[in-house]
Amino acid sequence: MRVMAQLAMVMNLDKCIGCHTCSVTCKQAWTNRSGTEYVWFNNVETRPGQGYPRTYQDQDKWKGGWELNRRGRLRLRAGGRLRKLLTIFANPLMPSIQDYYEPWTYDYDRLFSAPQTEDTPVARPRSLISGQDTKITWSANWDDNLAGAPELAPADPVLRKVSDQVRLEFERAFMFYLPRICEHCLNPSCVASCPSGAMYKRAEDGIVLVDQERCRGWRMCVTGCPYKKVYFNHRTGKAEKCTFCYPRVEVGIPTVCSETCVGRLRYIGLVLYDADRVAEAAAVPDERELYEAQRGVLLDPHDPGVIAAARAEGVPDDWLDAARRSPIHKLIFEYGVALPLHPEYRTMPMVWYIPPLSPVVDVLTGTGNDGEDAGNLFGAIDALRIPVGYLAELFTAGDPEPVRAALRRLAAMRSYMRRLNLGQSPDESIATAAGLTGERIEAMHRLLALAPYGERYVIPKAHAEQGALLEEAATGCSLDYEGGPGMGGPFGEASGTPAPVAVENFHALKDRQETGSLVDPADREGRVNLLNWDGKGLPDGLFPRKRKEDS
Repeated sequence: MRVMAQLAMVMNLDKCIGCHTCSVTCKQAWTNRSGTEYVWFNNVETRPGQGYPRTYQDQDKWKGGWELNRRGRLRLRAGGRLRKLLTIFANPLMPSIQDYYEPWTYDYDRLFSAPQTEDTPVARPRSLISGQDTKITWSANWDDNLAGAPELAPADPVLRKVSDQVRLEFERAFMFYLPRICEHCLNPSCVASCPSGAMYKRAEDGIVLVDQERCRGWRMCVTGCPYKKVYFNHRTGKAEKCTFCYPRVEVGIPTVCSETCVGRLRYIGLVLYDADRVAEAAAVPDERELYEAQRGVLLDPHDPGVIAAARAEGVPDDWLDAARRSPIHKLIFEYGVALPLHPEYRTMPMVWYIPPLSPVVDVLTGTGNDGEDAGNLFGAIDALRIPVGYLAELFTAGDPEPVRAALRRLAAMRSYMRRLNLGQSPDESIATAAGLTGERIEAMHRLLALAPYGERYVIPKAHAEQGALLEEAATGCSLDYEGGPGMGGPFGEASGTPAPVAVENFHALKDRQETGSLVDPADREGRVNLLNWDGKGLPDGLFPRKRKEDS
């Protein structure tokens, strides 16, 4: 058993409102440069829908991820070394800019320089690639909120797998939002696809990065990633991808998308896994068994044998403590409500999702029934095969049972906690029907609905003795190149490179997020409200008070 640590994320889809705040903040932090106009490390998709880039889930077309050969061994869908060598200068298995969208701006100068006429001048869209006038036909969230509209439903690769009746009725069933980042997989096909070895998975925390110095722009990684979360910067000629904001997590604070999430739906924590069993689990013949196979690779951080093996592999004790407190392990194992995205790609993704229950509740309420009653909810989950079938194609390779079990636990939590909130006695039978206990339901409710910052994000800090292994210290940020954002300072591009200042600012940010009040009462005297200052004299708190030893 070779124990390794992996930073992982869980997103609660019941809480996503589709505001795209996570996408915008990620865009501003990482991809606000020339050549990355179409790049979205984080995007939010409406399901059902075509996704971004269009139909990226159709692996018959794009050949992403892994498959089994005739001998039952893993091989890349896009082909091995020989095929890559033959197609290295002309790779056809890659989305075009039209599958993403041709980025544009507007001819704002026309609004000011147009001659006076009876008609209001219009700022025409202009391509950021060619500089010519263009017609806007697609974007990263073009089908936002359209769900199963007849114009888009036939193009959804997941919806094609379910029956015609489901497809026809799906628009009336529900829609939901699916935020996506790089999955930072245990068995990443993008890393295996890279001819130059520029893609790599960090040994200490499992984050997948691109070495900009070694990248030669072959773009095989774009093909190899089934989630299409590796992008090509046409200006620099390099591949770029989500970095899991590793300069932030190294000092114990969450990713930008998590920090700014309006719905507080993201959870980050550490999990332990057996690296020796990854290939075996990814090669399970039956796709419907891949979900349980991946769960089997993850280890119990409370097991003394696992702890001893982890220490033997050099995992620090504070990391082991973080693994024991991890919200990810609780959501996957203790509560059993988190599921991986497309396990049939055999990459073993480490960004998991809690399936949405709200559409079931909405359907019940719309029929005049009590949408929060346990009996109604349990019956609706079994009867409404439309959402369960679609969710199963997304999260469990078509097996509806894990999805149904997760939805029943979420329904049990909703009904059980409503009784408590109404002052009624707890009904243990509700918890038992979902395979839980009342105590565990209350703990799950706290984590999903009430948990403060420090419980949603349990991120161990990097160790100074591991400095030689940390890429930021050894080779710089993976996006630290001419014109790149870098992460030398707390604000990214052009913020300087004093690493100690960056670390101090990161710690200050975490302290501020974890405080129990907007302004610490002990610190109130040292603050000043300049909005009330008349500009005369020096208000108290404008400058730090002198210490006694300085006077």
